[in-house]
Amino acid sequence: MTIFDELKARGLLAQLTDEEEIKEMINNGKATFYIGFDPTADSLHVGHFMALCLMKRLQMAGNKPIALIGGGTAMIGDPSGRTDMRSMMTRETIDHNVACFKEQMSKFIDFSEGKALLVNNADWLLDLNYVEVLREVGAHFSVNRMLTAECYKQRMEKGLSFLEFNYMIMQSYDFYKLFQDYGCNMQFGGDDQWSNMLGGTELIRRKLGKDAYAMTITLLLNSEGKKMGKTQKGAVWLDPNKTTPFEFFQYWRNVADADVLKCIRMLTFLPLEEIEKMDAWEGSQLNEAKEILAFELTKLVHGEEEATKAKEASKALFSAGNADNMPTYELKEEDFRDGTIDIIGVVASAGLCASRSEARRAVEQGGVTVDGEKVTDIKTVYTKDDFAGDGKVIKRGKKSFKKVVFN
Repeated sequence: MTIFDELKARGLLAQLTDEEEIKEMINNGKATFYIGFDPTADSLHVGHFMALCLMKRLQMAGNKPIALIGGGTAMIGDPSGRTDMRSMMTRETIDHNVACFKEQMSKFIDFSEGKALLVNNADWLLDLNYVEVLREVGAHFSVNRMLTAECYKQRMEKGLSFLEFNYMIMQSYDFYKLFQDYGCNMQFGGDDQWSNMLGGTELIRRKLGKDAYAMTITLLLNSEGKKMGKTQKGAVWLDPNKTTPFEFFQYWRNVADADVLKCIRMLTFLPLEEIEKMDAWEGSQLNEAKEILAFELTKLVHGEEEATKAKEASKALFSAGNADNMPTYELKEEDFRDGTIDIIGVVASAGLCASRSEARRAVEQGGVTVDGEKVTDIKTVYTKDDFAGDGKVIKRGKKSFKKVVFN
């Protein structure tokens, strides 16, 4: 199987331009490609996983990645997928975040001996002359066409600042600059970036002629990947000081049954033949698949030693290591109201607290976890389906826990 076929089989490719040429370049190691990362925080999160893993796969096949850190575009802010304007960051904050990104990316990408590049678009964007941008770049963009882009359409009702309106132009200029200076002939991005990416391809061809070689590919479900980084307690970071290896392991250990094989296929480096055998797994086997997913990704980010520790700690959560031996409470119909039950009701019904008021305090004080995930929002609700099958492990404090099920 070629690398292009593998990317498709893993569900990583969505829209493409010039598919046959892209296939030929990737399969023969001729692609010099970039993916951009805006440093809006001091750590990458699991929403960046798909892009990082893709870069690693393509590099292993002989292609050359360029990790573009958006030190310049971060000063504008990408409107894609947002209902309001991003907070403005200082230059110092952005520079600090850039340094953090560089360190974390080195775990995925080999930057030695020119095998990959890491560049910061602040190096060219911040020195641009405004009138020069208008004349040399702006002249190639149609405002009418820009306004049809999904990233702008969804913001028109609430208001789109002129600052953000320039983001597409800046991102397009990045591709043009990378094409000229580094021979970058391909760009990857999330499905929410399609309009911005096409803008870059079009800018190259308009300024340098139709023979200019520039192509775009988007990642399937990348916008969903961004959502992966969010939980009830915030983002799941790659920095162990922000999300511990155990918390990281538990996040993946607790993915939904419907998502586990998709995540294994898209994010791990396990052979497809091995993954295909898991397609028939169900019931308790899906828990095994979740452990495989959690271990593989924790190993990738934090190393095998930390992944092993996290796996052992996760098993210790289940007392003797066997959830079947855990004290169990079976929810009843009367525990639900209109088919749902809030976290306070779960804790109280399971007997982990003597009353709803006590359960409320336990939740608010951060003393309750559900499948290893701390729950502090008293409005958190669950359905009967959430407790079907193996149910959920509810823990109060360090020693009080029960498996809660509904059959």
